Amino acid sequence: MQNFSSNTKAILLLTAPLIACGVSSLPDLLTHGEYNRLARHLHAMQREPADLLSPDAEHLYRAFQDVVDEKRMQTLLGRGFLLSQVIEQWQARAIWVVSRADAAYPRRIKVRLREGAPAVLYGCGDINLLETGGLAVVGSRAADNELIDYTMAIGQLAARAGRTVISGGAKGIDQAAMRGALEAGGRVSGVLADRLEKSAMNREHRNKLIDGQLVLISPYDPNAGFNVGHAMQRNKLIYALADASLVVSSDIDKGGTWAGATEQLDKLRLVPVYVRSTGAPSSGLDALRSKGALPWPEPQSPDAFQEVFNTSHSPIHAKKQVSLGLFLNEDQ
Repeated sequence: MQNFSSNTKAILLLTAPLIACGVSSLPDLLTHGEYNRLARHLHAMQREPADLLSPDAEHLYRAFQDVVDEKRMQTLLGRGFLLSQVIEQWQARAIWVVSRADAAYPRRIKVRLREGAPAVLYGCGDINLLETGGLAVVGSRAADNELIDYTMAIGQLAARAGRTVISGGAKGIDQAAMRGALEAGGRVSGVLADRLEKSAMNREHRNKLIDGQLVLISPYDPNAGFNVGHAMQRNKLIYALADASLVVSSDIDKGGTWAGATEQLDKLRLVPVYVRSTGAPSSGLDALRSKGALPWPEPQSPDAFQEVFNTSHSPIHAKKQVSLGLFLNEDQ
């Protein structure tokens, strides 16, 4: 059973809704930007989030008045009983939580996204799968049977090649890629935008989680419902965990798949972005090609599949390795 670090407890109190029994306390939580500013101030004072929970922390509250109102800070950090309730609920369902202050926080996400990395991650399954890289497979929820079969075959080939599949768990392309890999005995990292707890308790998922084939993570509360903004934001995590990516289908100028792919091509450039090159034509995929996406070479063997990871590409990385013991993503 996971022991939650004091730093992680403090960060949860400051940033998480702590949804117990389907009901959130709905406090005025710190936004991602507000928490980052607070973290910088703590770092400058050689302090950690856990110090905010100490009996004599009032002077720290006052020191951070320009960042977070003292009364607001007290209200958030005073939710200790609610936190203990939700931790018990998570542990009963084998859900773990790591914060940027924990050494176990996925290095790929911390190094690649830096301050864009979520303050906390919730998950179920073997966290070590998140460091294995692999192929991100993304696409539209609305997909016909031909595209579903095509995507399942990609997942199966990834499994045969010993490569992890990373996807978003949504209906359609995401689930097809994950199912294809899992049914072929492969490994899958699923990055969810909602309902982590429900997915973790799914009978089909449970055995794969226990066997170490599957890990499910989310930057959002395990009981959080669907939110379009959340679905958009989690895309960068999918790409950050991968070594290469494949867009099977996409609308043009709209939707989460388009937003995630164009963010990679225009801004983050963490991994090569491939697009499907056979089957029905797609204006969305054509538009991504015009932005620099590569045609998927349609590999038919494990050896050919491995070649897609050897594409000449210069992703933007952090200049220095981030110390995993810190809650900030800043160069030391």
